[in-house]
Amino acid sequence: MMSTEDYNAFCSSLPATTHVVQWRGAHVWKVGGKVFAIGTWNTGKHSGITFKVSDLSYEILRELPGLRPAPYLASRGMKWVQNYDEPGLTDDELKQYLEQAHHIVSSGLSKKKQKQLGLNQD
Repeated sequence: MMSTEDYNAFCSSLPATTHVVQWRGAHVWKVGGKVFAIGTWNTGKHSGITFKVSDLSYEILRELPGLRPAPYLASRGMKWVQNYDEPGLTDDELKQYLEQAHHIVSSGLSKKKQKQLGLNQD
């Protein structure tokens, strides 16, 4: 599984992100004030990297070994998946999904906010 350092380094490389540690030590990454990824490395039952996904990705990923609908978030109808166990996603696959999560969330921001942050201007 991706280390805390690798996770934080990758998320910080994405445009206009902010990082906060909250919820009992979770590393929460946001874009435009909206969460796109949550990483926890404690030994509790909710360790793992949780990220927002598209409807299609949710249907595919939730069935794979080492992945599950994200505790709390998915039970409220939100499309979030948690990579929590082996085999799960490779680090490269996880990075692609984190990038997609960033894009999904940033695309949901107002056009004004996106422009202020220099996002999705292509």
